[in-house]
Amino acid sequence: MTVKPVYCHTIAVFAYLGLFSLLMLWHTILAPSKTFPVALMLLVSITPLLLPMLGFLNRQPRSCSWMAYVSLAYFVHGSVETYANDLERLYPAIELILSLLLFFGANFFVRLSRK
Repeated sequence: MTVKPVYCHTIAVFAYLGLFSLLMLWHTILAPSKTFPVALMLLVSITPLLLPMLGFLNRQPRSCSWMAYVSLAYFVHGSVETYANDLERLYPAIELILSLLLFFGANFFVRLSRK
């Protein structure tokens, strides 16, 4: 049985959209920061996802590999927040899972599309 690269890319796109919407909701509605402005939090958290977005959605392998690299920063952030923040562990845990899905989906898409 062979796995088609389209399936991996579909998983990565769903994880990307989930991560994007989670971060938008987290910093605006669910738990806005009390010390930093909302615009600054959105700028810092959303901008790295937007940089390789166009090529990623067009299935360009180079942009997909960059998206996999970008997702590692969200994995680190989610794991640190899950460990350190006792009150809000749900949102970083979801960020952790979505960033892993994005990483593996984009990575396997690049690997399988080169064969």
